[in-house]
Amino acid sequence: MANLNKVFLMGNLTREPELRYTPQGTAVVNLRLAVNRRFRNKKQELKEETCFVTVVVWDKQAETCNQYLHKGSPVFIEGRLQSRSWEDNAGQRRTTVEVRAERVQFLGQVPSKAISDIPEELTSEVNEADTGSTWLNETEEQINQEQSDGDKD
Repeated sequence: MANLNKVFLMGNLTREPELRYTPQGTAVVNLRLAVNRRFRNKKQELKEETCFVTVVVWDKQAETCNQYLHKGSPVFIEGRLQSRSWEDNAGQRRTTVEVRAERVQFLGQVPSKAISDIPEELTSEVNEADTGSTWLNETEEQINQEQSDGDKD
């Protein structure tokens, strides 16, 4: 039987990124993400629920997230579910399920501080690229193109 462990999330950070380093010097950051879902109940009333998820990002990508993301930042996360267990101070066995990020895409406007940190020759590229909306639009265009190519066959 085949296995698949893939997660796609889009939401906003509920707190500042928490960067730390392993004893070997590897960067790791925890992002706390709120993902909203709107739906209608049986009475057709519009309801909203929020799912809070911890996302773990490693290496250079962790440092980049810590540098440019802040509480409230919108992000798109691609990753996989990961569980881990530990023993707390009271000796109780604890387990949690988190998302191990493979890709973090920043959404929304590029903060002005972030633009000032980029070398001048690259600033126009950042402004033109804007944000993750470019990546999302390109993906949609590629899907539409692939579908139309498939119709020609």
